[in-house]
Amino acid sequence: MAANLQDTLTLDNGLAIPQVGLGVYKMTDEIEANFAIQSALRTGYRLIDTAAIYENEQTVGDAVKESGISREEIFITSKVWNSDQGFDQTLKAFEVSLNKLQTNYMDLYLIHWPGKDKYKETWRALERLYNEGVVKAIGVCNFQIHHLEELMAGSNEKPVINQIENHPYLTQEELRTYCRDKNIAVEAWSPIARNQLAAEPTLNHLAKKYNKSVSQIILRWHLQNGTIIIPKSVHPDRIKENIDLFDFQLSVEDMKNISALNKGERLGPDPDIFDIGF
Repeated sequence: MAANLQDTLTLDNGLAIPQVGLGVYKMTDEIEANFAIQSALRTGYRLIDTAAIYENEQTVGDAVKESGISREEIFITSKVWNSDQGFDQTLKAFEVSLNKLQTNYMDLYLIHWPGKDKYKETWRALERLYNEGVVKAIGVCNFQIHHLEELMAGSNEKPVINQIENHPYLTQEELRTYCRDKNIAVEAWSPIARNQLAAEPTLNHLAKKYNKSVSQIILRWHLQNGTIIIPKSVHPDRIKENIDLFDFQLSVEDMKNISALNKGERLGPDPDIFDIGF
């Protein structure tokens, strides 16, 4: 578990990834997004998570260049969108993303959603990119256990990360345990449930107990679970708050109490039925 913002986790292929990063979902205003990314980088963030469908890869590339920080110090993740799945289409989509990001390699490239039948061909394309060295690690998003098993049954490379919706109302214990057993890192999108847990009594009690915000309590819970987190914010004060997580530790009992809030409640789509863009 990270002890400070600069600490990393080691993925199954040996690549180090920061445990805390900045998500840029819905950052479509170029000026606002650039300012947020630059603020995050100045604050010490070194992981930026984007995707083709977010339509801000160009802005991420601009902000990284303008930051003055060495490209090698910054971990950039992007994702292939559903309409670009398939072997040839994925290779083309990757080139488009790489050009927008203004870099000659990507640290992590992910399949955004499993869909029904194309993800195996898409994965073959990711394996090729990985073997060519233009991607340092490859993984998936929103894959259930059966998706992972089907993918790994016919693949040469194992996904090193599964990025999933994960927060106290959707703890995904079975899936996280499966990933841990297979040495697949879990990365949480929507880690604070889009601030919809702000009034949750248990979390407010713990916020007072530890003199932290509800968001910080949730993010600390993720860290102690060994989860990579990419909270999104465009506000510099919130960007700083989201990394003020290393001067306290939740007790075992408090960790259990947070996990007990689970309702199996999704804010996003169910991966088994989501088919937009395919």
